[in-house]
Amino acid sequence: MSTLQEQATTEMMAAVEAWFVERLQRTDLESAVNRTTLQMGIFSDFLLDYKPGRTTADDFQLTDTDAFAPKTPSRLDEAVVRDSIAPQLVAMVQAKLETLADTPLIDYRFSFRGKFQTAQGKLHLNLLDYVNEGKRISLLERIHTYITQKLEGGNRPTKKLETFFLARHLLDPHLFPQPDIAWTIAQFERIEQLNKSRPQALAEHRGDIIQAVSAWAEKQFLPQFYDVQKSSYRATEYTLKTGAANDTQALQPIDLLLYGAVMILRHEPSYAKSKGLKFLEIARELGSERAVRMLQEGSGTFPDADIHVKNALLECRANDVFATISITIAQEEEGAYAQALAFITHLLQNGFPKSYQIKLKSKAKAYLPIKGLAKSDTHRFFANALAYAPLQPQLEAYARAAIEEFEFYADTEGEKNCMPGSYATFGLGLLDSRFFPLVQHYMANVDEEHQCVQDQFTAAFAEQHGVTTDSIPVLAACLRACTDNAKVKIQAELEDVEKLELFYQQLQGLEGYLIEHMLYPVWGKLEKLATLARKADGRRKELLLALLAAASKADA
Repeated sequence: MSTLQEQATTEMMAAVEAWFVERLQRTDLESAVNRTTLQMGIFSDFLLDYKPGRTTADDFQLTDTDAFAPKTPSRLDEAVVRDSIAPQLVAMVQAKLETLADTPLIDYRFSFRGKFQTAQGKLHLNLLDYVNEGKRISLLERIHTYITQKLEGGNRPTKKLETFFLARHLLDPHLFPQPDIAWTIAQFERIEQLNKSRPQALAEHRGDIIQAVSAWAEKQFLPQFYDVQKSSYRATEYTLKTGAANDTQALQPIDLLLYGAVMILRHEPSYAKSKGLKFLEIARELGSERAVRMLQEGSGTFPDADIHVKNALLECRANDVFATISITIAQEEEGAYAQALAFITHLLQNGFPKSYQIKLKSKAKAYLPIKGLAKSDTHRFFANALAYAPLQPQLEAYARAAIEEFEFYADTEGEKNCMPGSYATFGLGLLDSRFFPLVQHYMANVDEEHQCVQDQFTAAFAEQHGVTTDSIPVLAACLRACTDNAKVKIQAELEDVEKLELFYQQLQGLEGYLIEHMLYPVWGKLEKLATLARKADGRRKELLLALLAAASKADA
């Protein structure tokens, strides 16, 4: 054995040994697997990444790397790694598993993979796939017991951790080599049904289901038919293999791909929906007639009466796959917009994607008097509807159904990006103080990292309503949601001590950094406010100094 080979073997074995020693030092192994009956062990995968002198095991790097630092840039021959070193590593891990396989450290299945820098380039090897048959059978029994007792026979919300493991187990080919897709989907739907009373928890359960189905699609199902090219800089590319679409047996689970697509489109944020559409397009390419219908008509989730209305006043048609609502106004009158609003609101209240867009055919071309908003069909529809005063309560009901943090109208982006419900809320907020609570509700849900149209609305709101006892709580809510680029011209009004007092009261109890953030759109940097305070006197001076002191808590 050459010195280089001996040194490399020693380095790799030391990394393997260190991986097991470090993990055996954990004191929470037993308690971790006792959180749920659906977890048999902690670790199921181990990656050895050999780089001379810098070998890592699952990102766990040896402390004393100098001991293995190569004296020369020489690298191992690929054949030496494959034929000589790899068998030694496998034997070492197998010996470890003989004593640890039945402990909480190791899951029912354990894979050992390696990446090696060689003279011929990077070598990837699947070194070992170990299955503990006793644990596998026990886990299957636990899965079926859980489904029988908690899902089929249960009527209480379930735990997120249980869904995390169950969703992955049901799509694990080592547990269910020939899964019953309809039965599997039924379990996912039952989890949703049991947790529907808790919206936040339901979203977390759905997230785990979507992750599991997406992983199944990308790692198991699609590679049978496509050459997959992943990139950190662009979307994954799928190239259909010759003759792959003719394998009817392998295509049988395609309904699970469609299920995953619809779950993504209906429940994931807008930036993730491209994956759902890609799954649908792939299913169509593979010959799924259902995928063709879904792309043309929607997922089939909604009754026909909910997605298509046509009469003398208007025609509305919705497609939840593309998150579009097409509206043709035949008669420009209140009744047409009332029906359209009812159509949209009903869809949103029953699970239609909130990151949708309207495609409008209408002779009316109204827009809100707010700079910076997209001149889109969606904007135009709500501005048109706002012309009819009797529709204001209906517009509020729509806005409350539409407002959702991290969702955005599909026809806006960049600086014009805005949350569903924006146009109705902005229009109503400018029109009447009755809708001030709606504006506050909207601002509490704004994702200011991904939209800034609230800046322009706040400026328009201040100009329209000024600083009053009624408006100041709304202005405060708006200022909290504004970005640092906002400019709100109320400084002149705040020369009035009574109005300044109202403003100061709205900041009580807030963190210093937030107070500073809210002051900036009005006065700019705190230095300017300090200058005004030095020149002021009486109660006005006291209030300005109090504002400065409150904002300075950010630096404490």
